[in-house]
This record gives sequence, structure tokens and C-alpha cells, in this order.
Amino acid sequence: MVDERKLKRSETFPPETIAEIQRAADEGIYSIRGSGAKRRVPNFDDLILLGASMSRYPLEGYREACETNVTIGARNAKKPIELDIPITIAGMSFGALGANAKKALGLAATMMGTSTTTGDGGMTDEEREASKILVYQYLPSRYGMQPDQLRRADAIEIVVGQGAKPGGGGMLLGQKITERVANMRILPEGIDQRSACRHPDFTGPDDLQIKIQELREITDWQIPIYIKIGASRTRYDVMLAVKAGADAIVLDGMQGGTAASQDVFIEDVGIPTLPALRQAVEALQELDLHREIQLIVSGGIRTGADVAKALAMGADAVSLGMASLMALNCNAPIYIEDYEALGTKPGYCHHCHTGRCPVGVTTQDPELEARLDPEEGARRVRNYLTTLTLECQTLARACGKSHVHNLEPEDLAALTIEAAAMAGVPLAGTDWIPGHNGG
Repeated sequence: MVDERKLKRSETFPPETIAEIQRAADEGIYSIRGSGAKRRVPNFDDLILLGASMSRYPLEGYREACETNVTIGARNAKKPIELDIPITIAGMSFGALGANAKKALGLAATMMGTSTTTGDGGMTDEEREASKILVYQYLPSRYGMQPDQLRRADAIEIVVGQGAKPGGGGMLLGQKITERVANMRILPEGIDQRSACRHPDFTGPDDLQIKIQELREITDWQIPIYIKIGASRTRYDVMLAVKAGADAIVLDGMQGGTAASQDVFIEDVGIPTLPALRQAVEALQELDLHREIQLIVSGGIRTGADVAKALAMGADAVSLGMASLMALNCNAPIYIEDYEALGTKPGYCHHCHTGRCPVGVTTQDPELEARLDPEEGARRVRNYLTTLTLECQTLARACGKSHVHNLEPEDLAALTIEAAAMAGVPLAGTDWIPGHNGG
């Protein structure tokens, strides 16, 4: 018999670390998976909002409006984006997702008066038809990129980095590269694809400024140009994006997901959304361009409280990736046997890269994809976005705000020293911001 009282877990070599060492020894190659970072990092749960009591006057929810609209890209574009809510759908490619998932997200975004984003690999007709407002991602790979598709878009998002893998390129394994995906990306069918980690025709902000000018000329200066960065050296990256001429900046924290990447990238590269957002806002304020150049933050946004806190820290909007897939039943407790065949359970699955998604979201397999009905999926995502919007409005009203963009850092406090330092707001019950005001 083993005396359990004498067993002591090693913090350096816990069972999961031992298992990974032994897997690496067996296979001799790094682990690839989908989804986002699983480690615990300071996040929006570590912040609280300071609702009204005596010193503040709340708004009555049934009689006093709290607006949620946001305009993106008015700095240079003739046709800036007008959103009804400050919540958008992040870029996820056709290839990473199936056609039904892409259509469902587009339909839901249209119902809510917000935008969705193409991801790598080009634009499908189904996604364009479903999405009233569609942002076209312009990635290093140039897979599927066509000038006519740029003109069909409502905005262009130049992807310089992604939160799950700053400095790394995308991956799409061969089992997901069907004939249609291969034709769109001009790739061989069934062969693993690894995207470039940097753009082939610019190496810095001066070159990027020329590229942005080209894109503006192609689209007759009609639509906004976003630049997406993965959170790492955020202050400098934001300033350089501004110098290059961005109308809006999309900032993706390390909690952001991916269809497939090296596990070591997902867990060990980049910084959390919380400090990255603070640094981005400070950079825009230093340039006197905060609110003139819009800031869209992504990476770990899940609830209306997350939305409200991000806006209070200075974001203009947020973008949802993994959370929107979960609204489509990603990791739902259905098709249990298919999860077990992948060696996992609902709630733990990160097997997006395999193409064997049990609920039909991240797959190109016709039988699996048929499990996701686009109309029903759109209903679920619409309900989720509605809930987030209502939660954000409720919290804003409690802080006395007639518009969600009136939320401010003064409405926040932190529950941990780490979160206080990263977010730049006081530790609850004090006026102390570690590292910011002499502490």
C-alpha cells in the first residue's frame, strides 16, 4: 500500500510536466495544438468596477439610456465602420473553421450590427453574404489575397502579429486542407501548410506606410485600415503602427486563441491582455491620439464584465475569438464518444488542429460540419452577444455612465498587487498603484 501522506508533489516536475518530457522523448518533435494559453495569468477577473453609492449617481436602467455604438476608422477612411455594439468577431479563417461556422458568425454579427473578420486564406462568398460588415485580414502568407476581395471588404486588417504566437506564423495541417481550401490558398491538397511569420514586402513602419498607401489606393480611400499586433513590446509597436498610418489598432493578448501552433508558443510567448492594454492606451495618450485612433482589444474576453473593464481601461471595442466558438457549442458536453476518441473530454478539448471537431466548428469534414446548423449557430451567438452587451450596459449604468465609452480607469480597482501593477489601477481599498506612484 502507498501511504498517500508521504507523497509530495514537485512544483518543478508536476505530473503534466513529466508527461510532456516523456512525450517529447518518445516523439522527438514539439507539441502542436489549438486554443489559447492554459496557464493562469492576471486577467479581467482580477479587476472590479466601483459602482455608485453616495459619491456617484447611478442611472436607472429602465428609464435612462446607456449607448453602445462606436465608430472605427474616421481618421482617414471615407466610409468608417459604424458598429451598434463595441463587440466584434475576430479573424478566424475558412480552413481553420468550417463554412457553416463562418456563416453562423457572419449572420450573428449582422443581427447585432457589428463586424466579423475573414482570417487567413481569403473571403468566401457565404461569409461575405452573411456579414453586413466584413473586415478582410491581410496576412504575411497572402493566401487567397485578391485585390477584388479587398474592394468587397468594409475594412482591411493588416496582421503583423497574433497574441497566441507573436513572432510566429500560422499553421494549417493537411487533414484540413480540402480541395476548396487548397484552391482558395493555391496550395496542394492534403499537405501541411505553415504561413510566413513576417510580411514579404515590408520590414518596418516606413515600408508598411507605403503598403498602407497602396491598399488605400486599391480601395479608393473608402475603407479603414487596421493593424493587428500580438502583445509583446506593446508601447513601441502601437507607436510604430500609428506612424505607419493605421486608422485602428487591434491588440491581441497572450490569452488569444489559435487554430494550431506550437504549445511552447501558446504558453511562453507574449504578455497578458491586461498589461498590454494599459501600455497601448498610454502610447496613444502620449501621442495625443487616444480615441482618434481606435483600439480594439482581444485575448481572453468572455463576459460583459470583461467588456466593461476593457472599455474602462481605454479600449474602444473588443474582439471575440474562442468565446464566440464556445457559443457555437465548442467544448459542449455532446458527442462524448468523439471527444474520447481524440483522447479528451468536453471542457478540455484543444484539438482544433486535427479537423475532428466533435461539434462541427473547426472541421472541413462534411459529416462533422453538418452537426453545426448555421441558422441555429447564429441564434446562439446572437444571444451571447446580446447578453454581453446587456451586462456591459448594466455595469456602465451602475457607474453612472450614459455611454459605455464613458467608463474610465477611475471606475476600477484591482484585487491583487499583480493586477494593480499591470492594469495601472489602485489596489482595492488603497490609492496604491504598484510601480506607478512611488510604490
